[in-house]
Amino acid sequence: MFSGTFVLSACATLSSMPIDNSAVEGLRLAGHGDLRAQVDSLALPMIAAGQSPGLVVGVLRPDGAMATFGYGVTDKRGGYPVRGDTLFAVGSVSKGFLAEVTVILVNKGLLRWDETLETLLPSTVPLSPDARNITLLQLVTHTSGLPRQMFSLEILTSFVHYLFTGENFYSSLDNDRLMDALAGFHRPARLEPRYSNLGYALLDYILQRRGGKKVTELLAENITGPLGLEHTGYDAGSLPGYARRAIGHAGDQPKFIRRGQAVPDWHFSSYMVGAAGLYTNADDLLLYARAHLRPTGYPALDAALRDSLSVRYSRTREAAALGWIVDDLGAQKITYQVGFIGGYSSYIGLDTRHNIAVVVLQNSFNWTNNIGHRLLQRMGEAEDEKARASQTRAAPPAH
Repeated sequence: MFSGTFVLSACATLSSMPIDNSAVEGLRLAGHGDLRAQVDSLALPMIAAGQSPGLVVGVLRPDGAMATFGYGVTDKRGGYPVRGDTLFAVGSVSKGFLAEVTVILVNKGLLRWDETLETLLPSTVPLSPDARNITLLQLVTHTSGLPRQMFSLEILTSFVHYLFTGENFYSSLDNDRLMDALAGFHRPARLEPRYSNLGYALLDYILQRRGGKKVTELLAENITGPLGLEHTGYDAGSLPGYARRAIGHAGDQPKFIRRGQAVPDWHFSSYMVGAAGLYTNADDLLLYARAHLRPTGYPALDAALRDSLSVRYSRTREAAALGWIVDDLGAQKITYQVGFIGGYSSYIGLDTRHNIAVVVLQNSFNWTNNIGHRLLQRMGEAEDEKARASQTRAAPPAH
């Protein structure tokens, strides 16, 4: 997990996702197709313990079929049942979409991975020598050395206010003041994945500058439009189902608000829109996940989505792809994203070897967000068990 003064803040860090040592037990059910029982065993205890008013789990099977399982309610005070079409804010899962827009613009020749901030930003922006040499690829893979956010009195004051109110404390990342951090930037001795909202706010700015359009248009033209994701976008109020959306609630954060109390939505208007402003639902996220594993009918988009999954900084845990993270869990390799914002926690994970995916959306801010990892690991083990059984049946008898 990345460290820093503001590690206990919204807009994503990596949550607790241990290896599931019960995976072998789990595959006894999953191997017999009782997926509902598997999901219930992971989700119902969270609802019963009051960890979240509601959550939804979406599953993509190896044959491409999709299923969603909803639990609890959209609002603890008496809301609607949570379903696959329930809208959630997904925080930094937004970054995966932004990274893939970047891949598409690179493939179109509008950007290059080796371009640096010296040419990507206006000449009027003051850059330290280290900031001047940050590349586009480093921004997308969180390997630029930039911190999570600027360490300023404004952000510190806003963060303290957030702990008592739940209100957005990233306003200074959502305007031109984000550039101020670059004049005095000194990169760390070792460049490795280091989560940075600041880096992705800069990426949002760069895409709009080079793409010549707002990030809302870039998203619609390049990803959500072609994939038919009609319930995914940055303007929550304009999306179908907004009136029945999941309301965010306090969980592990904010520290000084009682768990289960509703907290304010976070709203962005500029450079944090693409970095953290997305709303979507489990149904759309499953379609999005499937597009990474099966042809969409758009060859250029297929190439970009496949490229986004390729690891650029390799290690066994929290390896860095393009907006995605990769973990080795036992015999399984899981490619995933997480998001934490306001009163929400989100997860999308892929197992590219088995062509399966899991989505988990909660309307509570909970660092422990391991349902997705555990379910993917169990499903992968079940598929491996079926393959071994099939090979055993097909093997010729010994003489």
